Amino acid sequence: MSFEEFVASRHAAGQLVVQPRMGFADPAAMRAGLAATRNAAATTVGTVTLDSYTRVCDTDSVAHALAHGIALNGYPIVNHPAEVTRAMLDGLEGPDFPVQVRHGSARPADIFRAMLAAGLHATEGGPVSYCLPYSRTPLDESVRNWSSCCELLADADLPGGRAHLETFGGCMMGQLCPPSELVALSALEALFFYRKGLRSISVSYAQQTNLLQDQEAVAALRRLCAELLPGASWHVVIYAYMGLFPRTPEGSLSLLGTAAELALSTGSERLIVKTVAEAHRIPTVAENIQALEHAGAVRTTEKITVDADNQVYREAYALVDAVLNSHEDLGRAIVVAFKRGLLDVPFCLHPDNAGQARSYLDPAGRLCWSDLGSLPLRRVVERGPGGAITSSTLMSALSYVQHTHDAQALAQPMTAIGGDSR
Repeated sequence: MSFEEFVASRHAAGQLVVQPRMGFADPAAMRAGLAATRNAAATTVGTVTLDSYTRVCDTDSVAHALAHGIALNGYPIVNHPAEVTRAMLDGLEGPDFPVQVRHGSARPADIFRAMLAAGLHATEGGPVSYCLPYSRTPLDESVRNWSSCCELLADADLPGGRAHLETFGGCMMGQLCPPSELVALSALEALFFYRKGLRSISVSYAQQTNLLQDQEAVAALRRLCAELLPGASWHVVIYAYMGLFPRTPEGSLSLLGTAAELALSTGSERLIVKTVAEAHRIPTVAENIQALEHAGAVRTTEKITVDADNQVYREAYALVDAVLNSHEDLGRAIVVAFKRGLLDVPFCLHPDNAGQARSYLDPAGRLCWSDLGSLPLRRVVERGPGGAITSSTLMSALSYVQHTHDAQALAQPMTAIGGDSR
């Protein structure tokens, strides 16, 4: 059973698939983390998250770290021989527990080759989403890199089923990018994969600041993918909030519970979790398992019905349409769209991003456009009084989710040792 088949079968059985971000340099530690994920009281898939040096193709620094016992922040799949990775996965990865490689690279060719050599077939990223926020690589180079890597995956002869590729476009900058652009970028990266021959795809969307707006965004994403990806097998993966996380354990679990509610209420098939340690440090295996089990235990009474012809969809459609009309080759169209400001990610400092569009939070916590720059949305956006973005309003917006959930947690009665402290 392939990655896509596992997720589809569990979704058909009414189960939400939950997944951690987890990576360790030592194969034994990585194996222990995967085993704990597999044994969690939830429906899980495994993750092998790569280290920062591997993401930027600095294999010499990885070799130096491994030779001298220097800690790495992930699994160096390129430096570890394929047989080492296969041994690490042996008896764990399989039809009932697929494993995805997560990396963050704008130049992932060596990563893809190492992954395939180790027998893994599921990974993620994209030419925009793994370039603009994380890399100094020029966008046109990233597009070329991802084009060849998609073709590598599409042509791979895999005994366990076809390769699966997940977009990261729905997670741009982690926070403060209005949902319509997240939806548009996720859909465009999925279409990019599709046109390169891939037919097993997942589309990402990161939880933002308002549950109802997020539900509208997922409905919009589903509609766009249904229109753009005929004949493909695709599913939606929700990411728990990727901005400043609550500092209290209770606030963190509350926010994660809301992410699970978003996934369940929109019929999304998979959820990437965050832990109680996110505001402080890299989480332990135990904290990851706690997050998986907490999210997996969330229940919702019923799937909601959201009109897919909503404001998020109208904006996202306009963005996608402008890109598709920029050039017949989608990779070139994406590059041209960023040069013209037809795509412009707020607060992104990459040289190929125009940096003219801005966003703000309205009183209900919805993400809105305050400045459109050259985005093709002037006749689409419902403009409200956003006001100028200052350092104070920016910091307030960045910490909005953190403060909301921490305040709710601190307002609850505290239980001291021996009884209620009220």
